[in-house]
Amino acid sequence: MSNTGLFLRAAAVGAAVTANVLTAAAEQATSPNGVKTLSPDGAIKTTGTWSLGTRAGDFVFVAGMRGIDPKTNTLVAGDEARIRQAFLNMKLIAESEGAGLRDAVRIVVYVTDMFRFRPLVNKVQEELWGQGPYPPRTIVEVDRLNQDDIFEVEGTFYAPAKK
Repeated sequence: MSNTGLFLRAAAVGAAVTANVLTAAAEQATSPNGVKTLSPDGAIKTTGTWSLGTRAGDFVFVAGMRGIDPKTNTLVAGDEARIRQAFLNMKLIAESEGAGLRDAVRIVVYVTDMFRFRPLVNKVQEELWGQGPYPPRTIVEVDRLNQDDIFEVEGTFYAPAKK
């Protein structure tokens, strides 16, 4: 077989393998039990072995979101702006499955300085949720977050699956 023939055969095998990998990745987006992995347009890009969120039945689970600008995938400047962006990142993922902030059944907040950041968290939550009702919230002070960030929020949302 000529070098050209070997090259064409290798290219065909490579294309078939790529197609199989892409098909397998698409199939993995929903687990055998129906858990759907979420990665909506306009969201931040993950940088590791995690997903932005999942849907399981009538619930949407959003991973810990930080104040990352989805356009640049870099941290937003300013404490309050960064906290707001993290909430907006969480909101975008929830909305991709038909839930809004008022559909949050629980949120967990991580801050690196309770005294400094809890008042900002409260301010941003009031801005985004209005006068309430607010979801149940756990807020925990941690020693350190990824990229030495100051804030992270995760949420669980109720969004009845469309039948």
